[in-house]
Amino acid sequence: MRDAYLVGAAQTDFGSFPDESYRSLFRTAFEAACDSVPAGIDPDDVDEAFVGTLGVGGRQLGLSGPAVTEHVGLDGIPCTRVENACAASGFAGRHAVQAVKSGMADVALAGGVEIMTDTSSDATKYWLGVSGETEWERLSGTTFAGVYAQMADAHMAEYGTTSEHLSRVAVKNHSNGAKNPHAHLGFECSLEDAQNAPVVADPLTLYHCCPTTDGAACALVVSEDIVDEYTDDPIRIAGVGAASDRVGLFQRETYTSVPASRNAGEQAYEMAGITPEDIDFAEVHDCFAIAELLAYEDLGFCEPGEAGELVESGATELGGERPVNTSGGLKSKGHPIGATGAGQLVEAYKQLSGKAGNRQVEDAIRGLTHNVGGSGGAAVVHVLEREREVDA
Repeated sequence: MRDAYLVGAAQTDFGSFPDESYRSLFRTAFEAACDSVPAGIDPDDVDEAFVGTLGVGGRQLGLSGPAVTEHVGLDGIPCTRVENACAASGFAGRHAVQAVKSGMADVALAGGVEIMTDTSSDATKYWLGVSGETEWERLSGTTFAGVYAQMADAHMAEYGTTSEHLSRVAVKNHSNGAKNPHAHLGFECSLEDAQNAPVVADPLTLYHCCPTTDGAACALVVSEDIVDEYTDDPIRIAGVGAASDRVGLFQRETYTSVPASRNAGEQAYEMAGITPEDIDFAEVHDCFAIAELLAYEDLGFCEPGEAGELVESGATELGGERPVNTSGGLKSKGHPIGATGAGQLVEAYKQLSGKAGNRQVEDAIRGLTHNVGGSGGAAVVHVLEREREVDA
């Protein structure tokens, strides 16, 4: 199969935008993604589109993909809406890669969009809850904060992970998000802020939880046959992995790991022909602080039980051995469900293009994105690399 390359990617600001619609947000992201392509790209070049969205609030659940692509002038091309909870546009990215590698498309668009801030708190909880196990979790009153709190409790009991370790994730990601002009919560927080914040679901405090967010993001994937038309510094999508698992946490054999993440990561590393040690930076799915710590272990950045020590060491900070969530992550940048996975690809594109500003990872060659649906019912991992630097 052909190689696939990321030649452009961009996002809207993430936040609360009462004057925007899902169509207008998608247009902003799409036009910015086209503008980010070094040699430019004509929207007419796009052969196929994949759009991730959960459809919070119930707006345009049917044909929401074509509803946004026709709005940006892409009517007539095949467009598929992808719904895999919080991993929707991460899987849209995977579909775009598959379309290009298979030869079905030379240029594929992977995007995502969500509006989450225009419904009541009760309605928002409902729409978040639909991505959990319906009969035995959501209808019994369990929230996602409650599910991840169980995971945090289990990790603390088994490995000695502490609340301070969770808070260090928040402090790090807010520090990075304060450097990101697109971040929803673009401010720093102290360890004391995170530790002393109101409890949402013990042991998780408010600063251990991501916000509900509006936003959109788009990425443009092209084949090896035409990549030179768009850039002379290609970013190859070297590996992609995806996996699913039981939707309900109570159905799984472990509370201290997300098996879908582990399986997706192993697939991506194998396809790329690398090991976790070869990754220079990563964007991981930190919907709650414990989720980032689990990702360290599931993706092979450390051994099981060592995630707390890893974040405490500073290795995952900017300037550390392997910076994680340089964008601010879901915690600070925000989590517009359908746009999150594509937003991670945006940060990877910026880092590998040297366009990440004062959060730039020095000499970044390979990056990883990790997008999870629900509490681990689905996961997708991409490995991206600067081909020119690798060949030099």
